[in-house]
Amino acid sequence: MASASGRKDGPVVTRFAPSPTGFLHIGGARTALFNWLFARHYGGKALLRIEDTDRKRSTQEAIDAILDGLDWLGLDYDAPPVFQSERAARHAEVAHQLLEAGHAYKCFATPEELDAMREAQRAAKLPLRYDGRWRDRDASNAPADAPYVVRLRTPVEGETAIDDLVQGRVTVQNAELDDYVLLRADGTPTYMLAVVVDDHDMGVTHVIRGDDHLNNAFRQLPIYRAMGWPEPAYAHIPLIHGADGAKLSKRHGALGAETYRDEFGILPEALFNYLLRLGWGHGDREEITPEEAIELFDLGGVGKSPSRFDLKKLENLNGHYIRLADDARLARLVAPRIGVQADVALLERAMPQLKLRAKSLDELADGAAFLFKTRPLSLDEKAEALLDAEGRDRLARVSKALHGENRWTIEALEATTKALAEELGLGLGKLAQPMRAALTGTTTSPGIFDVLVLLGRDEALARIDAQAAPRSAEPAGD
Repeated sequence: MASASGRKDGPVVTRFAPSPTGFLHIGGARTALFNWLFARHYGGKALLRIEDTDRKRSTQEAIDAILDGLDWLGLDYDAPPVFQSERAARHAEVAHQLLEAGHAYKCFATPEELDAMREAQRAAKLPLRYDGRWRDRDASNAPADAPYVVRLRTPVEGETAIDDLVQGRVTVQNAELDDYVLLRADGTPTYMLAVVVDDHDMGVTHVIRGDDHLNNAFRQLPIYRAMGWPEPAYAHIPLIHGADGAKLSKRHGALGAETYRDEFGILPEALFNYLLRLGWGHGDREEITPEEAIELFDLGGVGKSPSRFDLKKLENLNGHYIRLADDARLARLVAPRIGVQADVALLERAMPQLKLRAKSLDELADGAAFLFKTRPLSLDEKAEALLDAEGRDRLARVSKALHGENRWTIEALEATTKALAEELGLGLGKLAQPMRAALTGTTTSPGIFDVLVLLGRDEALARIDAQAAPRSAEPAGD
């Protein structure tokens, strides 16, 4: 009897197999996460394979970006990565075994003949597939030394069914499959062959991937059966769409993991959690730690419909994790984003207030920027509007009161400022807003008394005094 994992026996082994022709995009990151969680949930192995057989498009830069992205997300693997390009000889060996056993054959059709075949199929509005012209012909009928490819002899009658762990039972008529190429004319293996051989040799028990690969499963199974190899369990996950329901693209957020980290200021635990909930669910739970995810994850929680990527939801979730994050860690992450030589210790002291409303590391950096400004402060338009003659007059009164305050604590500064507001018959905000403009150059900041304490007595008073001073009149025109 099969277990909940879909296997009859033996340990679970999954693999993530990206092609290094670009970054670790969001869909690939989710596939990696689901594979990793499934293996960890069942106490099995999570493996990594770099499918770099496209030598023209595969780059070391892309390989490094993928490995870096996986590491940043906290996905570790139970063996060094397997590089598919290093296994071409093994792939060819299996193709020749299939050839010798009669499960494959040599096809001598020329490119021109295949082009004419497809053109005729188009004209007749038939599916474009190889017509089997060399399937039952003897290779001796070919011209001497003619180039050939090796094709798999796929079944032509009956049907093939897959009990997919996400999609359910899926059936394809074997007549819809064609005898596809295993070895090219130059002897190099095709992707379809390499994937099956590598999955078998790596002991993969579960192939968890996007449902755009579902058709490939029906084409790959005949190789397993011809070789007498155990078949893996399949789980084809619906793709991710944009918030508008269209296929995910760059405008929706189909970017690399490093972009979310470097440009959007997303924490890895936030992206981990968001990707987990993107197509998988456990009741109404939204915030789930990696430890909880390992305990809870199974393919039964994966939906059959495409999930929708929503950057706003990711940012909101990121805000949740920022509020939970260690202040020292946040200070180290934010310091390089400030743009000046930031005092990490000062940032750490400021974090409890800075992180209350921030949804990204960049928002934290923007909120902390006032700490490292030099006088005279540059004021934004809204701050400038607050410091009119009335605002500067109020600042002058605040300055006088704060100069007389010897205890530079939040409690003492708040009491002194409130007393002044009552004396002037004003609400506290009527003093706090011009103070904020003078202290930060903006109209948004942490609590005003936190700002005073973080800046320190001398710097805070100097900033207030600089803006409280009457401004020199504009020179009269001629």
